[in-house]
Amino acid sequence: MTLPAWLQDPTNIAFIAFAAFFVLLWRLNVHTMVLGMLDTRSQEIAKELHDARRLREEAEKLLKDYEAKRATAETEAKAIVEAAREQAAAVAEETRSAMMAAMARRERQAEDRIAAAGTKAADEVRSAAAEAAIAAAEKLLRERMNEASQAALVSEGVSELKRKFG
Repeated sequence: MTLPAWLQDPTNIAFIAFAAFFVLLWRLNVHTMVLGMLDTRSQEIAKELHDARRLREEAEKLLKDYEAKRATAETEAKAIVEAAREQAAAVAEETRSAMMAAMARRERQAEDRIAAAGTKAADEVRSAAAEAAIAAAEKLLRERMNEASQAALVSEGVSELKRKFG
């Protein structure tokens, strides 16, 4: 048996097999299953994209929140550092003024001690000078006084007392 001429060409046979394959697939509803799987897969992809978008939005929101918190923390840290600097400057100024006051007080105390020592020394010098003058006067009086001079002095003192209290 001889085949018609168009069947002898291998290209035609491949075309017939190809067409039969697609008819078979159509009859077995393979196209419905493939379309169903594609629909399911596209729904899964859409869900994954939606989840990815939602996660990205949440991540962006968290990033903004953390950036805001970081900025707030930096501002607070700068404020704390500035306050610490101001406090340190105030403490340094307070310490410096306290030291200056203490130094001035000690200087006044030293000046007072020096003045007191000077006054005491001057008093001692005056006292010593007075004692020396008294001793010299006593020595002079003893050397120059005789009985007649003593009697004249006593009578002069008595007459002076009479005149005053008289």
